[in-house]
Amino acid sequence: MILIAGPCVIESRENLFRVAEKLMTYHEDSTIDFYFKSSFDKANRTSIDSFRGPGLDAGLKLLEEVRTQFGYKLLTDIHDYTQAKPVGEVVDVLQIPAFLCRQTDLLVAAAQTKCVVNIKKGQFLNPADMRYSVKKVLDTRGVKEEGYDAAKQAGVWLTERGSTFGYGNLVVDMRSFEIMRSFAPVIFDATHSVQMPGTEGGKSGGIRGLVRPLSRGAPAVGVDGFFFETHFDPCIALCDGPNMLYLEDLDAAIKDIQAIQNSLKA
Repeated sequence: MILIAGPCVIESRENLFRVAEKLMTYHEDSTIDFYFKSSFDKANRTSIDSFRGPGLDAGLKLLEEVRTQFGYKLLTDIHDYTQAKPVGEVVDVLQIPAFLCRQTDLLVAAAQTKCVVNIKKGQFLNPADMRYSVKKVLDTRGVKEEGYDAAKQAGVWLTERGSTFGYGNLVVDMRSFEIMRSFAPVIFDATHSVQMPGTEGGKSGGIRGLVRPLSRGAPAVGVDGFFFETHFDPCIALCDGPNMLYLEDLDAAIKDIQAIQNSLKA
């Protein structure tokens, strides 16, 4: 299975490498296709006063250091079409944030790189409508066919991260996995799915305790991989702390998933 894990944002070199070192076990697991994730910039924070990260140049240098030291494949998000080319020269997967999942210029620029393009489903979108975002990448890459196999071959993933349910709340519609897997590989972002946008006075809250239960449901329905943001101490994290997993809880969640997958094979 695909596993995307790492801290939400690059807080410092020390914190980045502290988390990266603890994730080596997944990189060494032959049953896991592991990608280390962290953001150089969080351009969609609730408040202008929120921490955003070190920025493009400094952030890419740190991600390159992670690759050199640990040998990890890398995933990070971009927020502007001008970032696609320089970021695509460093990472393996370009992630399109959920709020920007229909931005044509951004999708086309990402598709023009050699990277896998991981498009996060907008919290406001019908899962079936994500086929049009996928098609923008396929068309740019000259792929005329559509469907799961065509998207997989062309390097296009979709990520489910919950749907808006009233104010300050998200829910995961498990039907979306099956719907979107009809036209692309699907990753389940278990940590952002328990986020509560804007509920903590200028920043988002979340319910960390729901991450493992939801992540147990996804392999039963069927997905291609999982996305977990993780930190050695989410309580002091500078972004998305309430919905990030402690490193030791990530290990427990992965064991849950593997046990379910093995039982289904049996």
